[in-house]
Amino acid sequence: MKLVTYVLDPTTPREGGRAGVLLNDLVLDLATLGRWAAESLSAGSEELLPSTVLALLQQGAAAWEQLGAAFALASQSEPAQLQSRQGLAYPLEQVHLRPPIPTPPTIRDFFAFEAHVRNARARSGLEVPPQWYQIPVFYFSNTSALYGHDEAIPYPRLSQALDYELEMAAVIGREGQDIAAEEAADYIAGYMIMNDWSARDLQLQEMAVQLGPAKGKDFATSFGPWLVTPDELQPYRRGSGAHERFDLSMRARVNGLLLTEANFQDIYYTFPQMIERASQHVRLRPGDILGSGTCGSGCLLELGQERHRWLTAGDIVELEIAGLGLLRNTIVAPAS
Repeated sequence: MKLVTYVLDPTTPREGGRAGVLLNDLVLDLATLGRWAAESLSAGSEELLPSTVLALLQQGAAAWEQLGAAFALASQSEPAQLQSRQGLAYPLEQVHLRPPIPTPPTIRDFFAFEAHVRNARARSGLEVPPQWYQIPVFYFSNTSALYGHDEAIPYPRLSQALDYELEMAAVIGREGQDIAAEEAADYIAGYMIMNDWSARDLQLQEMAVQLGPAKGKDFATSFGPWLVTPDELQPYRRGSGAHERFDLSMRARVNGLLLTEANFQDIYYTFPQMIERASQHVRLRPGDILGSGTCGSGCLLELGQERHRWLTAGDIVELEIAGLGLLRNTIVAPAS
């Protein structure tokens, strides 16, 4: 399944939005779907589906089972029948997508592609530090500056070196601590595309004092267009347990110009290994997001100014990952 958070009015506050599930080109409102299915099956409505994706994850297996039954019923129905129920089904082109999880508990972004580490550090004449091969490392990002598909990204006014970063993110589906990598895939609720926008000049300034990144990153992160459940990626799966990877092509375009081509299976540290590291000594919760870090050639910092200038207002950035869809954002001038 593909889960979304959507609004009908784009002026809805950032924390707003309702959960939906994609059925072909229709977005089915999750809470309304639960009521419709209960009525159609003459079942009790004591346990209705929630109105947010985060609440769905928090409610756990029973809610997922209920969603599966309701979705199966909707899949057997005619689109016109679904759209005849007020508030149940909306054409995808008529809704505005927000990040699938607008208010995640935490965001940890890793540094898991060796090619990215090697290429980015080579720009400064540096080699990959030996410690990078010992543990998967991450930083915490801002949970209150998140954007969805086709939402405008305000240019950070103090920067003159804005960059995109093509990443894949995993979302935690159930609580756990000190999770072994061999078991960690069972904790993943789904995957989505992530754009870890980066102000390279601000990042360089703050990391010169060996702390960060912070202001070079926390002004915007994009996720979407939807959260894809693991079963949909089964055909792309390579390996299992701690070594689970996916054969997924990854592409990035700026104003239609193809700049990045990579594959997710080239990642050095897998998501199960990241989960093992992230959960050491601490509790992971449903809705926690783990970013993979940038794929090889997945940003302008790696490609160099000889390949493409830094981003400017008006640029359209499209990130695409097989099986996960396309995430598009336009850069706009900062508000005065």
